[in-house]
Amino acid sequence: MKRIIFVGGFLGAGKTTLMFEAAKRLAARGLTLGLVTNDQAPELVDTALLKQTGATVAEVSGSCFCCNFPGFVGAVNALADEAKAEIILAEPVGSCTDLSATILQPLKDKRGGDVSLAPLSVLADPKRLAGILDGNSAGLHDSSAYIFRKQLEEADIILLTKADTLTETARSALTTRLASAFPTAEIFTVSAKDGTGLDAWLDAVLSRTDAGTHLTDVDYDTYAEGEAVLGWLNATYALASKDPVDWTAFAEQLLVALSNAFDAMPAAVGHVKIAVSSGASLSTLNLVGQRDTLEVHGNAVNGTTATLTLNARAQMSPEQLESIVRDQMGKACGESVTATAVALRCLSPGRPAPTYRYAAVQ
Repeated sequence: MKRIIFVGGFLGAGKTTLMFEAAKRLAARGLTLGLVTNDQAPELVDTALLKQTGATVAEVSGSCFCCNFPGFVGAVNALADEAKAEIILAEPVGSCTDLSATILQPLKDKRGGDVSLAPLSVLADPKRLAGILDGNSAGLHDSSAYIFRKQLEEADIILLTKADTLTETARSALTTRLASAFPTAEIFTVSAKDGTGLDAWLDAVLSRTDAGTHLTDVDYDTYAEGEAVLGWLNATYALASKDPVDWTAFAEQLLVALSNAFDAMPAAVGHVKIAVSSGASLSTLNLVGQRDTLEVHGNAVNGTTATLTLNARAQMSPEQLESIVRDQMGKACGESVTATAVALRCLSPGRPAPTYRYAAVQ
């Protein structure tokens, strides 16, 4: 029987980084893994990164899991058939909520005989969480902050992530506040960077069967607005230069320039991710707010050619976002680098229309 572990949470919460580390630890336990990524458009940094784990990765793009339930089930079946996956880690779109009603309950009802569901885990970035617990929008649009809160409300498990960035006092205070605000969820404090709490969380999601234990009321008008206020850009570029280039440094300079442009507007950033690769070398870069949130991971990438994949989610129109990305890419390239857009799609998500939405826990 396949076991599915959903890892939800708002944009920039650290879902992909957590899944990367979880995949390595589960493989070390002798388990066969499959991973499912999800986005409104193809060309995902997450997919490129998670393939580095050695696990088989399936991508459901073009809509969220809940709006393409058959597509999600098809990805799960493919991983079970082709990769013989015993454990499937699935990462829903970061602006998606109502997962219990639209994914977990249908799976329990329709696939309960061949699928075992782990408790729904939702990640919370401590930088944004404090504002959400204070009742404000944490720098997000009010409707986007609504999605953040609804994600936490439906969770069976809440993971306070990036624990390595917090003092022990701050961890304790946030954990206490989470437990008070969301009493139906178990709270774990974790860090994918230093491993804090990961094995305890994995033990829980491998053994427990209390998945999707409750539903939450969701105003779909507010939900739709919270997604629609974000411009959503996915692009892949082929980079080339006559002379060798430090492509990791190139990507970092591009991300800093994008951050400065967003901060100057100002525009709230859901996340911006870049993966740059050449041969077997891969670097990933992340931005989940202002410039001081920028992180770089992976190996140095050097050479005369590279592939750069860029995913950006920012509070502006798709047209504005595409214009800024094109402008900053041009400036980063200057006269020495040629950037050819292999794929570029920019959009604003449409209204969520789940395949199923259950009114009762199955």
